[in-house]
Amino acid sequence: MKFNLRHFTNKQIKFHRAFHTLQLKTINYKQMKSTIVTIILLALTISTFSQETATLEVGDKAPKFKTYTSEGTTWDVKNYIGEKYIVVYFYPAAMTGGCTKQACAYRDFKTQIESVDAVVVGVSGDNVEGLKLFKKAHDLNFPLLSDETGEIAKQFGVPMRDGGTITKEIDGKNFDLFRGVTSSRWTFVIDKKGNVVYKNDEVNATSDTKEVLKFIKENS
Repeated sequence: MKFNLRHFTNKQIKFHRAFHTLQLKTINYKQMKSTIVTIILLALTISTFSQETATLEVGDKAPKFKTYTSEGTTWDVKNYIGEKYIVVYFYPAAMTGGCTKQACAYRDFKTQIESVDAVVVGVSGDNVEGLKLFKKAHDLNFPLLSDETGEIAKQFGVPMRDGGTITKEIDGKNFDLFRGVTSSRWTFVIDKKGNVVYKNDEVNATSDTKEVLKFIKENS
């Protein structure tokens, strides 16, 4: 709104100018405050996005992690670094088609895996009870690790989606298998120095074991 200052006294003019200046300062303050808030939110978004999409590459030091096995005991990677090659394979869900084929292949190749001085662990978002049933149903002979919160998958940069529950029949009884997260199917090999020397983010469940064995034999 425009005013004709000729109709105001000097006192009124001074008051009007002072009020107008105050309005501008208030507007500028609000704009500045809004800009600062926007910058902070943008920084937080970028930071969160970076953390969620952080990836682990060949040549990087492997993350230090420990968690519960299907037996409820603690498995700690530091107990094997310097002693063995460590195959860490992430899979989506226990007792599902592809994951069962992959696990059974690692079971069947246990002797060959041991012959190249390696150990295998399977990691999923399943809880301990579900892993225990999975191991029993298919007579699996290597550690299955529970990563319900997805913390281990996050350390390795493995993409995840929501978890869930599936019902499976085992020994004539129905069981609900719960998982906190659903990891993508990725496989890593950690050497005896604790470095990541192999990474496959396009794993074929049926050929994964053979590919890992071939790599270790050719690079050990």
